[in-house]
Amino acid sequence: MMRAFADLYLRLDATTSTSAKLEAVAGYLRSAEPGDAAWAVAFMTGNRPKGIASSAVVRSLAVERSGVPAWMLEACRDAVGDLSEAISLLLPEASAAPDACETGRGLGLRDAVERYVLPLGGACEAERREIIGEAWDRLRRHEVLVYLKMIRGGFRVGVQRRLLSRAIASVAGVSQATIEHRLAGGFDPSEDAYLSLLAGEREGESGRGPYPFFLAHSVQESAEGLASSLGDPSDWIAEWKWDGIRVQLCRREGETLLWSRGEELISHQFPEVIAGARGLPDGTVLDGELLLWDGSSDRPADFASLQTRLNRKRAPAEQPGLFEARSPVMLAFDVLESGGRDVRPEPQSVRRGLLEGLLAESREGSVRCSPTIGFDSWESLGEARGSARELGVEGVMLKHRGSPYVSGRVRPEAGGGWLKWKLDPRTVDAVLLHALPGSGRRATMYTDYAFAVWSDDRSELVVFTRAYSGLSNAEIESLDAWIRRNTTRRTGPVREVKAERVFEIGFEGIARSGRHKAGLAVRFPRILRERTDKRADAADTLGVLRAMLPSD
Repeated sequence: MMRAFADLYLRLDATTSTSAKLEAVAGYLRSAEPGDAAWAVAFMTGNRPKGIASSAVVRSLAVERSGVPAWMLEACRDAVGDLSEAISLLLPEASAAPDACETGRGLGLRDAVERYVLPLGGACEAERREIIGEAWDRLRRHEVLVYLKMIRGGFRVGVQRRLLSRAIASVAGVSQATIEHRLAGGFDPSEDAYLSLLAGEREGESGRGPYPFFLAHSVQESAEGLASSLGDPSDWIAEWKWDGIRVQLCRREGETLLWSRGEELISHQFPEVIAGARGLPDGTVLDGELLLWDGSSDRPADFASLQTRLNRKRAPAEQPGLFEARSPVMLAFDVLESGGRDVRPEPQSVRRGLLEGLLAESREGSVRCSPTIGFDSWESLGEARGSARELGVEGVMLKHRGSPYVSGRVRPEAGGGWLKWKLDPRTVDAVLLHALPGSGRRATMYTDYAFAVWSDDRSELVVFTRAYSGLSNAEIESLDAWIRRNTTRRTGPVREVKAERVFEIGFEGIARSGRHKAGLAVRFPRILRERTDKRADAADTLGVLRAMLPSD
């Protein structure tokens, strides 16, 4: 029922306990109708209809239905911290009686989605208002909250994929690894798909989609620290940490598919890579990094160049000269399936041997084997790591020779697993200029910050990035109070503040950008610390950032 799913949402939102969330999800799935459970799984894995209800339509209808003026709705939104919750509290309680198909069990989740969610996709504004209004007439208050989350894009329940997989596995009586693989590549919210998800173990099961990705843990130690924590360097394989898009290439039954780590099918955007994989045998799945390779310098192009290709709705037919000397290349660093057999339980050294055998003749093609880094001591590897930025890479990957390929970011046991030893971030001292409220539990606090550096002549501050991570809870609370006391201007939810506080901002990469006033864009910005020792007039300039740009 829709009511049961709304109850589940509230239970999950009210707790941070993993065991409580696991119990709640498993309990819901055991009691739900298969059609309802299918949509619940879809929403919890992020597979929801997109672009079906604008905030403007929802706001306008809420003002009309609640009888409160628009300014009061916004004030309530600011007080509550969430527009969907504010609307659900302001609307009158539903009064419509359930119709015949709902009698005895209430409106089901599948019924609600098919009546009040999916039809919004192809509807005009007037039709959307009618559909949403009818839903509000039939749903209880907490159901309205969840319904609005569904149609506005804010449906986040704090359930990680691994936890959901554990819950489904406990209901189905199969292994968690099997459920994770069945969910990979997207889940079709149908009754048949859900029943197939619960089916018993099937010998030789491979499916169409990717395997769950194995993620590495970061290490921040020096070479001396690695020597004491990781032991003999001969137990490890070292590779470059590429700055691209993590992908799996799946070749099965004559079809080649390229999946991103976000489980999006991107084959059509990189036809060169698909063409380069035609020589691989059926039943092969490779894990690796997708890059735009610059043939003139024999190194990867910057990530921003790759994004221009990724964002195309449709790449042209095979045109190796499309980007002049730059062409898409997949650097494979692992094999997960060989000859139709799941080889993930095999040790890393065995899988590496299989990979090198598969790609022995592909040194210059669009699917290549990622090279290893020879080293005989942690000090020599540290020296190699020091040259990473010149090579256009982020650092070094370390993989224990005995490690199997597992799912997710599983904390490695002592001396095992995958580790990433990245370069220290680039840094710049910047001035806090603007602040916006956060989301979820931080919706009532200012936790999203815009930072600026000086123009070259130091005549004005120019915003170059936003950041919201890096501060402790105590620091966030203190900064939030300061922002409220030192606001100089408000524009909607944005507060402009006195240009007084300087922070050290770290980031991984930098590229030119015509979409930003600064003419630059940085990757993975975060706050490293506040520079209480520095005045705002001593913050860095755009010239300091431009000096960090990779040479063309």
